[in-house]
Amino acid sequence: MYDVCMRNDWGDPFSYARSREIHMAITMKHIVAATYSGSDATDENGGAEYKSTIQKTISGTYNGISVQPTWEEQERYLIEQKIGVYQNHYFARFDGGKIVELWKLTCDDVLAILLPKLKKQYESHKVKQPKDPRLGATVSKTDIYRYGRNLIG
Repeated sequence: MYDVCMRNDWGDPFSYARSREIHMAITMKHIVAATYSGSDATDENGGAEYKSTIQKTISGTYNGISVQPTWEEQERYLIEQKIGVYQNHYFARFDGGKIVELWKLTCDDVLAILLPKLKKQYESHKVKQPKDPRLGATVSKTDIYRYGRNLIG
């Protein structure tokens, strides 16, 4: 597996959830991203974001989001550079190395789900000032089932 990934410029399959991203890309006939930063793959609309889990319930977490000086700047960053820059977001649940659920959401739906959660957290962080100020929020199973298009499962 490692040799195949190196020959295709896919990166180390044993780093983070890279092997699951590669599996998802191959399943959907996407192009695997050559780097770890930015998009996880390229689909018919350009760069795509992948989220995967091995938990019993599907979800996708967006964490380690850099904090901007004001909420207006934060929102612009989320829309123009972090989340909204990828038209499609894919959520997969794996069981024993097999994709058992795979869903597709648009960036508009992901932003509609995450922006209120991130704004609340942003405002809370301004008051509490945690050691790690980065933001994070989850797209839940309920959100995925409500807004997503089922591809597998």
